[in-house]
Amino acid sequence: MSWPPQDGDQNPPQYGQQPQYGQQPQYGQPPQYGQQPQYGQPYGQSAYGAPYQSAPGTNIMAILSLIFAFVFAPAGIVLGHIAKRQMRTSGESGGGLATAGLILSYIFTALWLLGCIGVIVAIATSSNSTT
Repeated sequence: MSWPPQDGDQNPPQYGQQPQYGQQPQYGQPPQYGQQPQYGQPYGQSAYGAPYQSAPGTNIMAILSLIFAFVFAPAGIVLGHIAKRQMRTSGESGGGLATAGLILSYIFTALWLLGCIGVIVAIATSSNSTT
């Protein structure tokens, strides 16, 4: 049997059926499961001619902002603001992560500063009482 079907061919393959061994599928049909795309097909384009569309991922800086809120809060503040700026321009997701990272970073930084001030005040008052 030859491709495209000639007048003498009895059973040409129907749409959705695999052609016989050694035959190529008809132009314009999507490749069957497990087949490779045709040679010369542009990168980033599906077999149907439409470009691949992937949803934008989560911003890495937003994730790092939330992580650094617990590790080193001032870095979490910086990363959270960078993430917010990047998300405005790129369309990535992760706004909630960046906001949570910013809030936690500000809270932990404030608590750290209050703790440092408390230690300084405690040292200053204890040295005045002994003299």
